[in-house]
Amino acid sequence: MNVLFISLGGYKSVHEFGIYTDLLREFIKNGDDVFILSPTTKPEQDTLIHEEHCTIVRVMTGRITKTNIIEKGINTILIEYRLIKAIKKHLGTVKFDLVLYPTPPITFAGVVEYIKKRDGAKTYLLLKDIFPQNAVDIGMLSKNGLKGLIYRYFRKKEKKLYALSDQIGCMSKANCEYVIRHNPWVDCKKVDVCPNSVEPRDMSVTQEQRTEIRNKYGIPLDKKVFVYGGNLGKPQGIPHIIDCLRSQSKNDSVFFLIVGGGTEYGKLEAFVNNEQPSNVKLLKRLPKEDYDRMVAACDVGMIFLDHRFTIPNFPSRLLSYMQAKLPVLACTDKNTDIGKVITDGGFGWWCESNEVENFAKAVKNACCLNGDEMGQQAWLYLNENFTASKAKDKILESISCQ
Repeated sequence: MNVLFISLGGYKSVHEFGIYTDLLREFIKNGDDVFILSPTTKPEQDTLIHEEHCTIVRVMTGRITKTNIIEKGINTILIEYRLIKAIKKHLGTVKFDLVLYPTPPITFAGVVEYIKKRDGAKTYLLLKDIFPQNAVDIGMLSKNGLKGLIYRYFRKKEKKLYALSDQIGCMSKANCEYVIRHNPWVDCKKVDVCPNSVEPRDMSVTQEQRTEIRNKYGIPLDKKVFVYGGNLGKPQGIPHIIDCLRSQSKNDSVFFLIVGGGTEYGKLEAFVNNEQPSNVKLLKRLPKEDYDRMVAACDVGMIFLDHRFTIPNFPSRLLSYMQAKLPVLACTDKNTDIGKVITDGGFGWWCESNEVENFAKAVKNACCLNGDEMGQQAWLYLNENFTASKAKDKILESISCQ
C-alpha cells in the first residue's frame, strides 16, 4: 500500500521521534511505502529525501507561521496549488491507496480532493485541532464583523475537509461527541477515536542523572519541581498561569519550571522580572534532547488550557510527560476530557483553569502523594492506550470497513 502524509511539519527523516513520524514508521513496518509532503520555508527548489520505504518531498511553500499577516495570507492561499504541483512533478507516477493528514491546518482540502479523485484513495483525517471555533473561543476570531468573514471562510474549508474525509480520527471521546454535535450532517459512523500516539520510549532518568541535570539548569534538589514545556500563547491562558504561580510564591516546598516560547511569552517574562518569585524559573525553548532530559529530572508535568475553550483540546505534550514517567497536573477548561483521562487513569490531578484555589489544592496533593508510583502508572497507561502501533491498527481497521 502507498500512503501519502500531508502536513505542515518540516520533516527531514521518518526516523525523527514525534506523533506523526512514529505513526508512519508503523506503516513502514507493516510493509507499506510512505510518502511525506513536507513544506519548507527556504527560497529553494523542491528537494527529495529518499529513505527505505519512505520518500520525503520538501516543498517550497513560503512562510505561514512567524511572519507578517500579508505574507502568511498569500502563502496560505497558494499552499494547495504548490503542493499539488509538487505531487504532479515528483509523485506523478505513484498511485496512492491512503491519504493521511492532520489538522492544523484545514487548508489541505484541495490536495486531498485531488488525490482522492485521481487515485480513488481512502482519506483519513487526524483531527488534532478544531479550527476556526478554537480561535473564536479565545477571541482571536469572531462570528461577526470583519473577523466574521474570516471565520466563515475557514468554517467552509473545515466543512469541506470533513466531507472529503472517509474517516475522521479524533483525539478523545469528547472530541468525537463535539464533532458530531456541531456537524450533524457528518455520518457519525465515520467519526471515531484515534488518539495522539507514540512509539513508547522510556525517557526517565536515574537519581544520579537527575541530580546532574538539576545542577546544570539551576533547579533545586530539595523541592518538588513542577514543569511546563511547550507553547506559551493565548490557548494556554497565560494570565491564569501567572495567577497560579503568584499564589505559590511563598510555598518553599515547590519549584516551577516553565520552558517554551510563543506570542504570550513576554507576559510571563515581565511577571518574572517584575516580581522575581524565588520558586519560578523561565527558560526559552531548548533543543528537544536537552528538553526531554530536563523534563525527566522534574517531578510533575503540567498542562494548561484557557478556561474559555468550548472545544475539547487534548495536548500531545501529555505523552512526553508519560514517557518521562511523571504524574500530570492538568489545569484546563471543563470541556476537554484530558483531566478525566488523567484522574481515571490514576496518574495525576485536574482543576478548572479559572480556579486558583483548586490549583493550590492540586499542588498540595501532588506534594503529599508518591509521585514515583503515579509516574509508573502513567507509563503503563501510555503503553496500554497511546501507542503508534495501536493507532495504525485503528486506521487500517477503519478504512477496511469503508
